[in-house]
Amino acid sequence: MNSGNPLGDVELTDPRAMRALAHPVRLAVLERLRLHGAATASELAPHVGATPTVASWHLRHLAEFGLVRDAEPGPDRRTRRWEAVGRGFRFAPTDDGEGGEAARALSQQLFLRSSALPSRWITEVEPGLPLEWRQLSGLANTRVVLSPAELAELSDAVERLLAPYVHRDAADWPDDARPVRLMRYALPEAAPADPPGAEA
Repeated sequence: MNSGNPLGDVELTDPRAMRALAHPVRLAVLERLRLHGAATASELAPHVGATPTVASWHLRHLAEFGLVRDAEPGPDRRTRRWEAVGRGFRFAPTDDGEGGEAARALSQQLFLRSSALPSRWITEVEPGLPLEWRQLSGLANTRVVLSPAELAELSDAVERLLAPYVHRDAADWPDDARPVRLMRYALPEAAPADPPGAEA
């Protein structure tokens, strides 16, 4: 595992791979495989808003860029099962036009996809949670003043803290464990007219 990638994510550097993934159905397919394990195109179709044929086409496209692969056959060995490669993926914009545009397109799709999660959670999931879980859940919105190096250091520290939980075997989960989605946004603000701490 790359020490700069303690979560074991697939690292996307090819703008074509970013563009391939910047599609709502492909993102849904990849997320479904990551969360629920191997599946056929027919099993995925009702969950990703596509027909089995379209889901199969998207799976083959994702496979071209190493994001999904053939899984072990299921009970019916005639059907093709797919699995996600890696636990997640990461990418970074570049200075060149194509890479920057591809990363921006993928970022936009990811933000759009995740923006509805909190409101769905608060209406569909939170009311049914035990009090202990409700007290530990919710939103943190902290504004800090950082340099690029400090933000990188902070992000690395968070990932190192998460890594043991991400890689823990199911046999080691505590009896009262349940899946928890941790959403992290790092949103540098526009450069201020005056530097932080400057007098007005």
